[in-house]
Amino acid sequence: MTLGNIVKQYRADNDLSMDEFARRCSLSKGYISMIENGINPRNNKPIAPTLPSIMKIATAMNTDLEELLKIMDGNQKVTLTHQRKPEKKRGVTINVLGRVAAGIPIEAIENIIDTEEITQEMAQTGTFFGLQIHGDSMEPKMSEGDVVIVRQQDDAESGEIVIVTVNGTDATCKRLRKYRDGIELISSNPSYKPIFFSNEEIIKKPVKILGRVIELRAKF
Repeated sequence: MTLGNIVKQYRADNDLSMDEFARRCSLSKGYISMIENGINPRNNKPIAPTLPSIMKIATAMNTDLEELLKIMDGNQKVTLTHQRKPEKKRGVTINVLGRVAAGIPIEAIENIIDTEEITQEMAQTGTFFGLQIHGDSMEPKMSEGDVVIVRQQDDAESGEIVIVTVNGTDATCKRLRKYRDGIELISSNPSYKPIFFSNEEIIKKPVKILGRVIELRAKF
């Protein structure tokens, strides 16, 4: 199958004028006409398109050079339809907090140090905020200055990493372990021992879960 026949078929299938197709290829209308006719009118000899020109035509068809050459060689039958590149969905911007003070609702905190972007799909699953990690209790996975993406929720499953406040302190990041008679907050850094709270202590201190860590944005 000649390149000229491929271009003709593509234009017909996609209702494209020669002017429009030439514009998409960044080639002249006259050159596209010669390719379709297969003849150089200046010398009445068959036209031999250059490789850069074939690459431009392939790009305009949203295919790659190899696929186009296969079609030209007759090794593959392909319906040449114009495929629009999917539009990249815009992300959702969330605030990154430097600290979360106990007793203050997340939405009321003014200590905003930065922003991060999450996908629309993630944003549809709840309310999110970012929190900057301080200290080394969650090393080596989470280090000072890293940012975690947190979905607001007041409970979590055993084994999940949560943001929690204890006895009126600012929020901290720990792994949650649930037991029948209480919970344990576990650091990743073995230098820090797990802290156990009975069900009674959870209420009295109190121990409050603010959210579950969904994603880590490490800083390099």
